[in-house]
Amino acid sequence: PNVCAVQKLIGTNRKYFTNCKQWYQRKICGKSTVISYECCPGYEKVPGEKGCPAALPLSNIYETLGVVGSATTQLYSDRSNLRPEIEGPGSFTIFAPSNEAWASLSAETLDSLVSNVNIELLNALRYHMVNKRVLTDDLKHGTTLNSMYQDLPIQIHHYPNGIVTVNCARLLKADHHATNGVVHVIDKVIATTTNSIQHIIETEESLETLRAAVAASDLNSLLESKGQYTLLAPTNEAFEKIPRETLNRILGDPEALRAMCAEAIIAGLTMETLEGTTLDVGCSGEELTLNGKPIIANKDILATNGVVHFVNELLIPDSAKTLFELAQESEVSKSMDFFRQAGLSSHLTGSERVTLLAPVNDVFKEGLPVVDSNMKNLLLNHIVKDQLSSKYLYHGQKLQTLGDKELRVFVYRNNLCIENACIAAHDKRGRFGTLFSMDKMLTPPSGSVMDVLKADHRFSTLVAAIQSAGLTENLNRPGTFTVFAPTNEAFRAMPQGELNKLMGNAKELANILKFHVADEILVSGAVSALVRLKSMQGDKLEVSMKNNVIHINKEPVAESDIMATNGVIYAVNSVLQPHASRLQERGDEPADPALEIFKQASALSKVSQRNPRLAPVYSRLLARMKENSGGF
Repeated sequence: PNVCAVQKLIGTNRKYFTNCKQWYQRKICGKSTVISYECCPGYEKVPGEKGCPAALPLSNIYETLGVVGSATTQLYSDRSNLRPEIEGPGSFTIFAPSNEAWASLSAETLDSLVSNVNIELLNALRYHMVNKRVLTDDLKHGTTLNSMYQDLPIQIHHYPNGIVTVNCARLLKADHHATNGVVHVIDKVIATTTNSIQHIIETEESLETLRAAVAASDLNSLLESKGQYTLLAPTNEAFEKIPRETLNRILGDPEALRAMCAEAIIAGLTMETLEGTTLDVGCSGEELTLNGKPIIANKDILATNGVVHFVNELLIPDSAKTLFELAQESEVSKSMDFFRQAGLSSHLTGSERVTLLAPVNDVFKEGLPVVDSNMKNLLLNHIVKDQLSSKYLYHGQKLQTLGDKELRVFVYRNNLCIENACIAAHDKRGRFGTLFSMDKMLTPPSGSVMDVLKADHRFSTLVAAIQSAGLTENLNRPGTFTVFAPTNEAFRAMPQGELNKLMGNAKELANILKFHVADEILVSGAVSALVRLKSMQGDKLEVSMKNNVIHINKEPVAESDIMATNGVIYAVNSVLQPHASRLQERGDEPADPALEIFKQASALSKVSQRNPRLAPVYSRLLARMKENSGGF
């Protein structure tokens, strides 16, 4: 009981207190940690007993500082005459710098504090205090607390990985209760912040080019405004590294993020910019990284409305790029060559709001198809009007293309598909266009299920069967059908007598055909291991994927994803049989229901022979069984 896990970074004094929700995989910024266990705050060991069962009596804040590893804060509280206040009655919170935090201050800063203990040191300590009890659960992300020094604000950030920072100082040990409040130990001595991000830009010599860019893009008011931002500020050196024409286009795009202190980054995470693009922010040892590069030159320059990190490379956000630029060195670069050859570049470089459905490079392993008028029309149907985001697409949504086709959206448990093609990677959202990476070329529907079947010579027998069974109207109407369509070859594989019998019985034919149809659209991209569909006949159909081939009831499909306006068609080279029909064909069960009952109830013979009323029935059934079996 009352034991806390601590991860200590090997080779340093840095510790991370953790729980089940905040476990850091035994690595901090790629460096290994040692796991140790110690008593949780307020508890101690008892010889001979497990854990830390003994609860310590509470003392005031001043006494608590000495217990929790902040003896230097305790000493300075005494020197600055803060001690009577934090020993007396009240309800306070103190963010107490650890002993190591005080030791890491520059000699100049420390001298300025301790040389004037009654003013500078006292004010510094009171800036670490709040005039009420505030526990970790109360430290909400993006909020501020009024300090006890002139009510100046303290910025709080509570990150999803469990780390809490106070003015970018990390909470080392939280929630140490005292009789008159609570103590949180932090890893830095925090200072008051009076300058906005804009003021930092205006006064820092290494940000001269950024200063001009901010002014040209009219971002001054944003960087002066209230909020919690992280500015990744490109230095003069960063601007010098990029071509002039590129700089002219993206001059107004310095990256601003929701406030992220360096102490909160202990592994890779993705952050979204104000313009909607994402950056991979991480760390390697003591260095912070952006998109895998250690390009952060100076970190945690705190402002009243956020924090600034200097970067020595200019980050060109996706939001400033054209669709062609988004696709450079990506998994859809061959698609870009394809669209360029088709003369469609103007749609992908201008200010037209579009979404490009670009097949990934693997689709073109055998080379790019020849571009003719039909192919150009098909490619136009890969460009959707309006700039979309895949996370807002919904099942059954209709999308209009530049080729005047209507595409349907299908949302499945394991995939998001547009017609027969499914999205293979996260969106890339550019200045005017969004890039969807698709796993195959789209085939927009060209007619109803019946239209498609009639137009394909492989299904002439099936078309005749559908018409004979009176199902034509069903498959012409609007709907969401998945049709496993037997080819002519499938019907030829049936014994001739059985085929003739089936075709001559409209009711039985309709029953068999309905077994090939489900009333929901299932494209191949939605099939992982096994999917069950209810057929219109009533029995279940099992659709599975084996060796990249779709199977229906364990029979391989000859062709998948033949799209129709009211469904999708799979070509199959066998006629599927409902469960009951398969049993009768194998002779597993007698066709006559009366005989089936008779055969399964073996006790009937004895009962019926003893019962004069049932004896005639038993005799007739016995005779019929002899006729069917040729005698016993």
